[in-house]
Amino acid sequence: MCSSGRVRSTPDDAELAAQIAHGAGQILLGVRHDGLLDGRLVGDAGDQIAQAWIGAVLRRRRPHDAVLSEEAEDVGDRASSSRVWIVDPLDGTTEFSHGTDDWAVHVALTVDGRPDVAAVSIPGRGELFRSDRIEPVGGELTGRIAVSRFGGSYEAAHVANALGLARVSIGSAGAKAMAVVRGDVDAYVHAGGQYEWDNCAPVGVCAAAGLHCSRLDGSEIVYNQRIPYMPDFLICRTEIADEALEALSNVW
Repeated sequence: MCSSGRVRSTPDDAELAAQIAHGAGQILLGVRHDGLLDGRLVGDAGDQIAQAWIGAVLRRRRPHDAVLSEEAEDVGDRASSSRVWIVDPLDGTTEFSHGTDDWAVHVALTVDGRPDVAAVSIPGRGELFRSDRIEPVGGELTGRIAVSRFGGSYEAAHVANALGLARVSIGSAGAKAMAVVRGDVDAYVHAGGQYEWDNCAPVGVCAAAGLHCSRLDGSEIVYNQRIPYMPDFLICRTEIADEALEALSNVW
């Protein structure tokens, strides 16, 4: 019981995901406070502190669920569990360490391998995207595609050339995916290799927003694999999905 005598309510899964993504983001902003830490030190501290807090919250609020996180050891029978939280406490450690805003916190609950609820926070921009409160992406196409600051993959370049899309360099995976949700770009093509925590929550939010989400061959994205490697995916506006997949079929 809390001090007022009222029983503390337990948030539902969607609310919990959102609270964790937002709360971890606020903690990470605190880690960067006044530049007291910088470079690798601030990145390492952010990874560790955010993971410790998220892990403690999930143990307290969902003690019977399995958890897969970039910053925690993958142990137990996680791959055989139905309910699995897949989280990245700090997506874009390099961006975070360099003081930019295009880093994110990813929190998703998968049920039988599919994102059931998801939340992505972009703390530097004060943004929180949650799958249960997302509006469908609409409006005019931008004619742009999100690519890595390091130039992007051959596959992304091929789609850009085939569809006449201008390349926009954006930092972390979550920041790229939310740029599609925000309507800043029309597509995000990834083929350089990632793990499930890098894209599970972004895919969950993007799918809820009515965007096309698939592997590069057009097949369904399924999470909570025994080896949690998710090397490729396509997130894009549905209006260009067929064209993008056709272009990818020539190189993938």
